[in-house]
Amino acid sequence: MKRTVSWIILVTLAFVLLAACTEEPSAPQPTQPPAATEVSAEGPASDLDLEEAASLYVTSCSACHGPEGKGVENLGKDFTTSAYLAGLTDTELFEFIKLGREVDDPLNTTGVVMPPKGGNPALSDEDISAIIAYIRSIQE
Repeated sequence: MKRTVSWIILVTLAFVLLAACTEEPSAPQPTQPPAATEVSAEGPASDLDLEEAASLYVTSCSACHGPEGKGVENLGKDFTTSAYLAGLTDTELFEFIKLGREVDDPLNTTGVVMPPKGGNPALSDEDISAIIAYIRSIQE
């Protein structure tokens, strides 16, 4: 009897361990970029933040979009009057900047690739959010 009880316990433990090892891990939950959400939640950045954001913009975006965001012909669109940008939420704009846009994208009207992070892989999520704050500040 004792041997049968031990055998039943051993088999039960084996099934429990097997079940625990074969469970599929849950898929990672998508997260919204916290910094992009903070841009709109906090309202306008301070002057110092906008100065830093402008500096990030100039080093990462101005080659195609111009130093004042007015665009460079045959490269990048004018940020100051863009209905497309005005229609995006900060989170959507964050994702757009982070991922970029390929030439074959139907919404690409310049025929030029918008590289992820504007071609600056060193940009952090916070940097992108600061750039968004700057872009929002120059929109007309």
